[in-house]
Formats: sequence, structure tokens, C-alpha cells
Amino acid sequence: MEKAGIYHQPASSYAYSYDAKTLHIRIRTKSLDISKVTLIAADPYLWKDGKWQSESYTMRKIAETEEHDYWFFAITPEHRRLQYGFLLTDTEGETTFYGGRGFFEPTEANLATMDYYFKFPFIHAVDTFEAPEWVRNTIWYQIFPERFANGNPAISPENTLPWGSKDPNTTDFFGGDIEGIIEHLDYLAELGINGVYLTPVFEAPTNHKYDTIDYKKIDPHFGDKETFRKLVKEAHKRGIRIMLDAVFNHIGDTSPEWQDVVEKEEKSAYRDWFHIHSFPVRQNENGNIEGEPTLSYDTFAFTTHMPKLNTANPEVQKYLLDIATYWIREFDIDGWRLDVANEVDHAFWKEFKKAAQAEKEDIYILGEIWHDSWIWLLGDEFHAVMNYPFTQTIIENFIEEKITPEQMVSGINEQYMRYPNQVNEVMFNMLDSHDTARILTRANNDEDKVKQALAFMFAHTGSPCIYYGTEIGMDGGNDPGCRKCMEWDEAKQNQDMLAFTKQLIALRKDNQAIITSGELTWLEASSETGITAFSKELNGEKLHFLFNQTKKDQDFTISFANTAIDIWNNQAVSDNLTIPAKGFLVIKENS
Repeated sequence: MEKAGIYHQPASSYAYSYDAKTLHIRIRTKSLDISKVTLIAADPYLWKDGKWQSESYTMRKIAETEEHDYWFFAITPEHRRLQYGFLLTDTEGETTFYGGRGFFEPTEANLATMDYYFKFPFIHAVDTFEAPEWVRNTIWYQIFPERFANGNPAISPENTLPWGSKDPNTTDFFGGDIEGIIEHLDYLAELGINGVYLTPVFEAPTNHKYDTIDYKKIDPHFGDKETFRKLVKEAHKRGIRIMLDAVFNHIGDTSPEWQDVVEKEEKSAYRDWFHIHSFPVRQNENGNIEGEPTLSYDTFAFTTHMPKLNTANPEVQKYLLDIATYWIREFDIDGWRLDVANEVDHAFWKEFKKAAQAEKEDIYILGEIWHDSWIWLLGDEFHAVMNYPFTQTIIENFIEEKITPEQMVSGINEQYMRYPNQVNEVMFNMLDSHDTARILTRANNDEDKVKQALAFMFAHTGSPCIYYGTEIGMDGGNDPGCRKCMEWDEAKQNQDMLAFTKQLIALRKDNQAIITSGELTWLEASSETGITAFSKELNGEKLHFLFNQTKKDQDFTISFANTAIDIWNNQAVSDNLTIPAKGFLVIKENS
């Protein structure tokens, strides 16, 4: 038995309250080393005749990675307290006891030593991670407003180029605005979208608006507050939620606050709003050269145009929290996406969540973090993050073929095990965005690969997002190539991809509960056959997803216990299936 591979930690993704009554218990072991795990558990105060009244529960293996196995049991302690430990038996029949003090021989005396056990003292509803219920049922659509549609040419910048007249560079303007989004809300509703994420809409000099001048003003080239209010109201009429982008890590260098610091230096009332090491802070002086690590103040990356805000300063906190609550209170937005969220202090985000939820209890708080994010997802900061490690694993297999199906499954399982189930259920999953090359370009224009990757992502737990134009086959490399103008000429749209996307969204919405919360079982992941297959099961109902990455049809057999229908192609099927080349099947097995 490889004891070094065994791991458990209370009050983490290994032991957490799923709701006000239920505890989820996980334990990690070395891959293929352990054959059985038994959970020994009971209320620590439950004694009879001088003996602790523990019960034994067989844990289920729920995930395998290249290095580890993960075991799971959901338990509902009657009095919301739990004392517990594990009996682990390896493949050679050796058994050990593992608890809060480490490993012990499973003798009667050791099993009766209460000090050896893990403790979950009490399930508090207030400490239980809870996300807005509506997010589990949301299909997102990300819009880069400057490039979606020009609904009011009268407010476009003077140097606006004709719509779609060229591939964009970093400084081009094409006149996209909020009125243009309003005009296409019916298009989004018809697509099946019920959540829109907008990159920044506040006043800023650039086309991307991540260098804010005024957080309480809609950029005049996008519209005004009344236009934005109309957008939210019209979206809500169609059942579409609106999420805005909050850039609170940094501000624009043309903002009044920063310009005051540039002018008055040490005497500025805003000096402590920023992380300034020395003066002056003017461009091209005192080491302040764009892109160089010699800056005399902290910034986003090394760009002089985005000075970093000091969110530990009470004045800055008050300023930003007022902005956050203002747009919720006055315009009824439904979510905040938080830019560069990992570089802002945790204390501020805790206050942010309290303030935002005080205005709207079911506001969705999404952090932009590109790496493991467990410390932000404990329930007191964010509900989710942009799930790049998860979706990048999908891309590396289906799109780039850098990893095998086996490695992909291992990576996906690893990501799922990093977080509690209710966190995974509201993670923000996307294959491309304004910060990445478009998925079609990454796939070298192979539409079958894109369809497989999209279908695979939509088949998994989490809240999926389509980047504007992906549904009509738009391409583009990294920024600025991924920020082309939306193509509205239907003759130039990929109508096959559009029909595919509509069908995929409809399938997801028809099977939302089982995809979001169903028990995941991998059936196959083979680089030899090119097949990746898995099932989701909930309340006796099963969905089977079968993917074939090879260039020839592949046979696959499932022993169905009940009648089965290929719901993608709308036809009955038998146990012997044929997965089309570079395609997939979705089979529904009724209870």
C-alpha cells in the first residue's frame, strides 16, 4: 500500500457541505493501489453502553487520473455533526485505518480512539457554498461590444472604419455599440442564449475599454445610461441575463484620479489610491517606459496605461464598492465578471461579495483566473472562475491533438476533483474569448473538430459560453485577430455551423439537470480506437455521449437496460452502435 498517495483534508474539496444537510466526503489514493475504501462515521456524541455508535459505508470510486484514484460518499448526519475515518484495503488485501492523526493498524483499540478521527464539527448553512440557481441553467454568449453591431452610427468615433472592412489591429474602431446589441437580442434568443457577458462598457479611450476613465458612465461611443437600461430591460423580457465586466485591478491612465497623481505627485489626494514606489510617474520618465519592468508604480502587466489600484485603501474600497452596487441597484444587472481577479486582495473581494449580494441576492460573481482557483471559491468571494484549465484540456485533445484521450480524461477528472460539486456546476466554460485565438483558427479551420469540442464541452458540468461569431464559423488568431466584426450577412455566415449550434444549445437545455448534476462514468478513452465515451446518470435516467476522433466510422457497444434513442439524430438504436467518423452520438436511455 502506497500510503504517500493517500490524502484527505476536512473543510476542503475533500470534505464539504453540499447543502444545509449533506456532507460530501472524498479521499484520494494512488492509482490502482486500493481496491476498497470504507468510511467509518457517526455523530461524535452518539454513544451507547460506553461505545461509539459508528456506521460503515462503502465509498465509490468516482474519478481516475494518471496518478490517483478518488473515492466518494455523500452522507446526511442527522444532527449535522460528523466524526469519521477511513479503512483502506489494497489490491493485496492489506488494510489500514486513516484518520486525522495519520495511519494506524485497524485494531479494535485504535478504532475506539476518538482522537484518531477526522472531524466535521457542524454543517452551517451560512458556511455552505451556494451559487445562484439560475446559472446552472444558463447558456452564455460573450460580446465584445465594439465589434458586435453598429446600431447608432451617429455616436461612432470620428475615425470609425466601415464595418468589417479589414482585419482589426489593436487601435481600430468599427462603431459597435449597445443599440446594436439591442437590435440583435431576438437573434440571441432564437439561438437559445439566456445569458450575455459584455466586456467593459464604461468610458475609456481604447476599443477594448479595459483602461477605464469613469466607471459610472457608459462610453459615449457605446451609448448612454438610458440605452443600457433599455438593453437590460429588453434582455430580461426575453429571459436573457446581463453580466458586466468590472476592471477593479487597475484604472486607465487618462482617468481624473491618475492624472491628479501625475500632476501633483506626493501632494495628490489620490497618491495612496495606487502602488507608487517613487515619483515622477509620468510616461517615459523615472523608468516608466511602456512594457519595461522598470516602472515606478505597479500596473497591469508592465503597461503604463493601466496603473494598479490599491484595493486595501478604504477610500478605494468605498469607491469601487459604490460602483459595483450602483449598476446592480440602478440597472438590475445579473452578474459581474471580475477582470484580473487573482491580482486583487482577498479582503477586498470578500467585501465585494457582501456588498453585491446585499443589493441582489442571486447576483453571479465570476472571476477571471486562468489557474487553480480553490482559494477564491470557498463561498466568500466568487461563485466561479473562467474555467480555462478545464476547457484547455478539451482543446489540447480535440483541437490541437497535443494530448491523448486518456490524458484528457485524466486532466478533466483532476479539474473536477479540485472543487466541490456545486462549484463545478456553475463554472464558466468557454473554448475561446477575446483573450484567445478563435477555436476555428486553433483547429486549422477543421469544422468537425470544432463541433466535437463544442459538443464535448456542452455535455459536461458547468455553464457553457459561446464567443460571438463562433456559431457562424468566424475565425481569427490571438488578439486583435479574435476581435473581428461580427458577420451579419447571412450569405457569408456558416449556416451549417449556426444550425449545429442551435441544435446543441437545445439539446443542452432539454437535458440540463442530468448534464449539470448527473453522475459521470467514463466508458472509454482510447488513443488506439480514437473513442472517448461517457455516461451521465440522474434519477434513473442516462445520457451516453460517444465521440470518435478518427477518420473512419467506429463500432461501439453499450448494453442498454432500457429503450434507447439517439437524440442527436432522433432515431431508435440497439446495443451495437456506429459512431460516425470525426463525429459523435448522444444516446438517451429512459428509466
